[in-house]
This record gives sequence, C-alpha cells and structure tokens, in this order.
Amino acid sequence: MNSRELRDLLPEVEQRARDFLARALIEGIDLLVTCTYRSPQEQARLYAQGRTTPGKIVTHARPGMSWHNHRRALDVVPLRLGKPVWGTTGTDLSLWLKVGELGEAAGLEWAGRWKRFREFPHFQYTGGQKILPDF
Repeated sequence: MNSRELRDLLPEVEQRARDFLARALIEGIDLLVTCTYRSPQEQARLYAQGRTTPGKIVTHARPGMSWHNHRRALDVVPLRLGKPVWGTTGTDLSLWLKVGELGEAAGLEWAGRWKRFREFPHFQYTGGQKILPDF
C-alpha cells in the first residue's frame, strides 16, 4: 500500500502537512502529495529497486526504517502549469527551495537539506523519536 491521503498520517503530522499545503497555496504554489503512509511491503519493493530489481536506487530505508512506514512522512512535488516539477536546477531549484522553506515553516523536516541522499520531495515530522532496527 502506498497512500497519498493526509488522513493516513498521524494527527500531529497531518496538521503540519495541511498547514504546509495551505502555506504553499497562499504563495501560489500547487503541491501534489505523492506519498504519505507506505506499507512495509511497499517499502521492501522500493528498497529492492536498484539492488535486486531493475531501476535506480530510490531509498536507503529498509522496511520499518522509513518514516513513511510510521505515518510520519509525506512526499510532494510542485506543479507548474499542471505538470510535476522534478528538476533541481535553475528556476526549478528556486521553486524547490521555496517549497522546502514552506514545509519547514510548518514544522516539518525537509530532506532537501540532508547532506547524504538529499530528497527534495520528502518531508517528515519525527516528534523527537528515532527508528530502531528490528534486529
């Protein structure tokens, strides 16, 4: 399962996500939510991509190690003239930087600031918690 519904997030995360999307609209930025809750099975499929199945590596999180699995993360993409903006250079980068600022202003951590494996679409609220491996 891969949800796009804000109601599938924990209430404290859902409220921050709704605030984020509202702030973006005020700034004239339309955001498409591409993922909220992700099941462990879906996480396993994504983790296998680029490792044991074809494609580019899209995550370093094994099942249970992604904040999506714990209902504490969402992925978004800004739309320009109704089309997703995936680029991260030039005017696209300027747009992403604004999106990141808006998410942070709503109390979310933006993965676009991470030093390793930066993910512009990813926002999360951990509530000070840490994910511990199952092993």
